[in-house]
Formats: sequence, C-alpha cells, structure tokens
Amino acid sequence: MKPFISISSLLFSLSSVTTFAQGTIHKNIAVDTIYANDTKNVALFFPEPIRQGITGADHFIFTFNRETENHLGLLQAKPGKESNLLVINKNGSIFSYIVKYKRELSQFNYFIPLSNSIGNERPETLNPKPTDSVEPKINSRDYYYQRFCDYLLERQQNLGKINKQYQGIELSVDNIVFDTEELYFVIQIKNKSSLDFDLNFLKLSVETRQKGKQKSLQRLYFEPIYIQNMPSKIARQETTKLVYVLPKFSLSNDRRAILELNEKKGERNIELKISHRFINHPN
Repeated sequence: MKPFISISSLLFSLSSVTTFAQGTIHKNIAVDTIYANDTKNVALFFPEPIRQGITGADHFIFTFNRETENHLGLLQAKPGKESNLLVINKNGSIFSYIVKYKRELSQFNYFIPLSNSIGNERPETLNPKPTDSVEPKINSRDYYYQRFCDYLLERQQNLGKINKQYQGIELSVDNIVFDTEELYFVIQIKNKSSLDFDLNFLKLSVETRQKGKQKSLQRLYFEPIYIQNMPSKIARQETTKLVYVLPKFSLSNDRRAILELNEKKGERNIELKISHRFINHPN
C-alpha cells in the first residue's frame, strides 16, 4: 500500500474543523459513487476515526493514518474498471461505496455523514432486552467476521500460485488477508471430476522440519475461530469458496503451513503446502 504523501500532514491538521463542516454545509449530502484519478488526492472525511479501509481492486488506493486516530482518508485511482471501497469507523459504522476512475474531477472533498452508514458491526436490536435478561447476546465479533468474509468471497483476488490437484479435485488458496488480529484464508475447492466429493475434513496445520541426522516432521493443528461457507459436498463439475479465520501467526524459515483436504469414504485426499512467505506477508 502506498505511504501518505507529504500533503497528508497538512490535511490532518484540518481535522479540528471537520466536525463543524459536516454539521453545516455537507450534512445532507448522500454519496454512493466516488470518483478519483492518479493526479489528485480525493479526501474523504468520516464522522468517526477510520479503523479500516479496503478497496476491491489494486488500481484503487485508499490510505489513512494507521498510527494516530483520524477522520481523514485519501483515495487515488488508475485507469481501469470500477470497484468498491469498504470503510469501517472506530465505532463500528460501516460505509460502502462504488469507486470509479475519472480523468477530470469536479469534486475533491467528501464529507461523509453518519446517515451514509450501511450498518454497524455491533448491531443493536430494535427491542433491547432488560439488562437482567439471561438470553444470550448477539456475538458482534462473529457478525463482523461474517460481513468481512462476505466481502472477501465477492472480491476478485490472486495471491499467487498456491494450488494442488489430484484425481480431478483442485485445492487452492486464493488469498490470505490480515485484519485486526486475525488471518483470513480464502480457500477454493474445484471438482472437475465426474463424481461428487463428500468432504470429511479440511484442516490447517503448521509443519516443522527437524534438522539433524534423523530428520522428522512435526505438525501443530490450528482450530479456526470462524468458518464461512463450509460445504459438506462439492458436486461434480462445481466449485465452492470458503473462508477460514484464524488468530494471526507467523512462521520461521523452517516451518510451513499445510492445508489438508480429506474425502469421506474416498481416497481423493490432498495436502497443500503453503510457504512461510505467504503467511508472513498477507494482503
């Protein structure tokens, strides 16, 4: 991701007047499409400090200050197809926009009102229960995982060539994304065979290669904290995509991740090796 250019420090100093501007001139402006190009910085001022910002394509770049809380983000674009921008504020408000490249811009500053939010990662019930109720609360973290996994499954992505094929079954990792304190593994299973594939298990482990005269391999299995779109069967000539969410981790040079796909009552089993480079340098 591009670092902020020097002008960003000047723009950050304007944060003290942002709230006033939002509440007056720009209060009722609704935005659904934002235009940008590669010669100007388009400034987006949000009602709360930005915690996360993601674009759906590499030719759009959204930058914000990750060191200090701030309401300002900068958008640039290169020529290409339209994409989308997802921004999450500190208070959990979620904003989603279509972003398009435009050679000549007529607007360089967007003051985003809270009314533009499409929801919150911590949803509130319309009829909240009394505080002494024993009914379980909605897991806001699971809700966030679900929304972010949905976004990753819809996004066009290509981390590199991480795939393996055996007897018409292809297992691949399309992307590894780091967010907050988790790693998101976007996994694809393609059944090119003439038989359905009944899934027994899909496990992720870390393999350590022991050095010395008697070389051996040791594996430590990881339990996902969230799984999105897990199938029980992949029909013949069909493809399914899913996401595994795990606590962030890194690997030394003598370790690698192993993704194991196992068929129920069958022998079409695959072990996909993932280099430490992909784990240590996610998107």
